[in-house]
Amino acid sequence: MTTSSQIPPKKVHLVLGSGGARGLCHIGVIRYLEANGFEISEITGCSMGALIGGIYAAGKLDDYQQWVTSISKLDAIKYLDLSLNFKSGVIKGDKLMQQLGNWIKDEKIQTLSIPFTAVSADLKSQSEVWINKGPLLEAIRASISVPGIFTPVTKNNKILVDGGILNPLPIPPKSLEKDQITIAVSLSGRRLNQPLGESEALSQTSKAQDSDIESNTKLQLAWQKLNTFFQSDSAEPYSSNENPLSISEIMMSMFNTMQDTLTRYQIAGTPPDILVEIPTNICNSHDFHRANELIPAGEYWAKKAIEEQEHLLHEVTL
Repeated sequence: MTTSSQIPPKKVHLVLGSGGARGLCHIGVIRYLEANGFEISEITGCSMGALIGGIYAAGKLDDYQQWVTSISKLDAIKYLDLSLNFKSGVIKGDKLMQQLGNWIKDEKIQTLSIPFTAVSADLKSQSEVWINKGPLLEAIRASISVPGIFTPVTKNNKILVDGGILNPLPIPPKSLEKDQITIAVSLSGRRLNQPLGESEALSQTSKAQDSDIESNTKLQLAWQKLNTFFQSDSAEPYSSNENPLSISEIMMSMFNTMQDTLTRYQIAGTPPDILVEIPTNICNSHDFHRANELIPAGEYWAKKAIEEQEHLLHEVTL
């Protein structure tokens, strides 16, 4: 069997899907592609996929990876920036955007070295908005604004929220370029017993950093609040003996069920040349402190998918 390192170099239109902290696996996928002769020539991303894809297109993924692999639960709480009034969203996101702004500053999408599109949704027109020009930071902010969680972006008479409500895996039509293939990374893969891959090693760094939370009652309460809001997104199926779900749990379950279903329809209707699937139970949506586990997992699932589907790469050029 031909190994992935023997596959002829190809240009890749990389499609990065929506899925909260699971999107840290996108970094691992990118690292695998870089190390195995693939040239990422175009990126389309939704939500966390837009964040990772936009940072990569701006040439700042090394800086982001160094930062995200160093954060603890305490940092996650700080950067998630909980809103006090909850009127338009649980999370304001200002501190996170300030941090991203340190790297991408005033970058414009149309001047990036890699063509990039962030997918958002306009609540007023109830339609997708594909953003491929203008301020990169603003496009990312619009694409990650999960309704009810992040406050939306209001611009040009539009109310822009996470594109995942309409198209969580924005696979475009087949490229007309003969030497370009589409690789899509879905964060809605089926649940597995070993979602991190065969290693399944827990991050000792993450476990050690938990003490920052455990020693502080206020931080414990903040983390419990996040867990209460997000806990249903990767939990096991509910049993009949459990207590009734809260409104927040129901909302998150509905959002994730909707995204997973839309992703399956998208893959069936517009299949990519190569599909990388990240198990949906790999982490909770707010587990941004687990990058040291999730990035290697992304590499693992990318390697597995490409080795299993590599024959399709050769068929593309026939």
